[in-house]
Amino acid sequence: MRVSVASTTAVAVESGAVVVGLYAEDVKKHGATIVALDRKLGGQLGAMLDAEKFQAKTAQVTHLHTGGRLPSGGVVVVGLGARKDTTPEVLRRAAAAGLRRARDLGARAVALEVLGDRVPARQRAHAVVEGAILGTYTFDRYKKEKPEKVVETLTVLTTDARRAREVAQGVGTGEIFGEATTFARDLVNGPANDVHPTHLARVATEIAREQRLRLQVHDRAECRKMGMGAFLGVAAGSQQPPKFIHLTYTPAGRRKKRVAVIGKGITFDSGGLDLKPADGMLRMKNDMSGAAAVLAIMRALPRLAPPMEVHGLIAATENMPSGSAIRPGDVLRAMNGTTIEIGNTDAEGRLTLADAMSYAVSRVEPDEMIDMATLTGACVVALGPLCSGLFANDQALADRLLAAAEAAGERLWQLPLIEEYREGLKSDVADINNVGPRGGGAITAGLFLKDFANDKPWAHLDIAGPAFTDKDGPLGGKGATGVAVRTLLTYLTAHA
Repeated sequence: MRVSVASTTAVAVESGAVVVGLYAEDVKKHGATIVALDRKLGGQLGAMLDAEKFQAKTAQVTHLHTGGRLPSGGVVVVGLGARKDTTPEVLRRAAAAGLRRARDLGARAVALEVLGDRVPARQRAHAVVEGAILGTYTFDRYKKEKPEKVVETLTVLTTDARRAREVAQGVGTGEIFGEATTFARDLVNGPANDVHPTHLARVATEIAREQRLRLQVHDRAECRKMGMGAFLGVAAGSQQPPKFIHLTYTPAGRRKKRVAVIGKGITFDSGGLDLKPADGMLRMKNDMSGAAAVLAIMRALPRLAPPMEVHGLIAATENMPSGSAIRPGDVLRAMNGTTIEIGNTDAEGRLTLADAMSYAVSRVEPDEMIDMATLTGACVVALGPLCSGLFANDQALADRLLAAAEAAGERLWQLPLIEEYREGLKSDVADINNVGPRGGGAITAGLFLKDFANDKPWAHLDIAGPAFTDKDGPLGGKGATGVAVRTLLTYLTAHA
């Protein structure tokens, strides 16, 4: 979708369809834009809204064909709810619903107002463009028949000359955030026979070349020299060679902070010898959602130019059963020297993250590090499919991430790291076991990872619930969501 800004009105713009907003309290008087459109349409738009008893609830949509009475072929009216409840997320969802209706009407070129009036212009422009991109996302790479109805161009309308620069800036960042999220969605939606560790390394190479980032890709032998026994233990059962990926973004000016962003990169999780049941394995191509988020974030950062150095780390492998796979009861040695007894081979993600975090501590020496992982079913049980869990050893970092998630419109809830639960990770033969009791499984996974943060400020996002959905949502259809991309981009650009 090509996005641009135009200084014109909904009445004058030429497009396949124009999308305008309406607040609930303006339903009776219809609002200035709809009154202007209605005048050109001979009262038909107002009559339709009245006949349908349109209430302008958030993301409620209706439309009218203009019959040549306007330069645009159709008018789409989307509800914004109560004016006092306006947030960027309301505008995001409204824009997504409006664009979907315009697309379904066959409009290839769509014009969109900067919806709402209770949020600064830049935030509103960012939200509506982001919503438009996310709401019309489809994944059709493997289908012969491609969708015939596609929005190819989006024109964002503004008539306020005083706010034109803010609108243009918001449109620019909204487009970057939206494209980054769909980039992650594409990676996760791809099947595991195509999206394997070597493919992730290839994607990282393309990103590094296009965005002029530094890149190191370490193979099995190099990882063995670095002592990554936990990561390589998980990789031992697969014929796919493991890849440890390290991308680096360096700001042009003075660096304010060095951040390590780590993504779980299990490109398929069978469970290993502790094999998952068939229905539990079906969607396990999504177990690299954290890695996809890291790649998307690193790809977007040069265009956003935040004043901090960011290192993207991914320990990419499959978790497969075979004669060479690790067994329950085996002991692995992580890069930092910690020995780990394998209580369950299906708790593999934390093993790969342990070595990635150890690498970050010793090789990157970050001021803080954040990992994103589809780590535990226990977090899904606790928070459901729409909310990620947050664990942190530094409350200031946690608070900043919670604020970023709120701004990005992604649900994030902090869970405790209860030290008494560490008893469940004790091992009779090693420093630590990779699993604890069934109860509090997301917490014991967080406690396991905390040991590898050393004394660095660290946060862990368990994205197992919202990373993949089996039903259509307000900002996208079934499949990968690209969760955490917008939260981390919001966080990393907060100082810009």
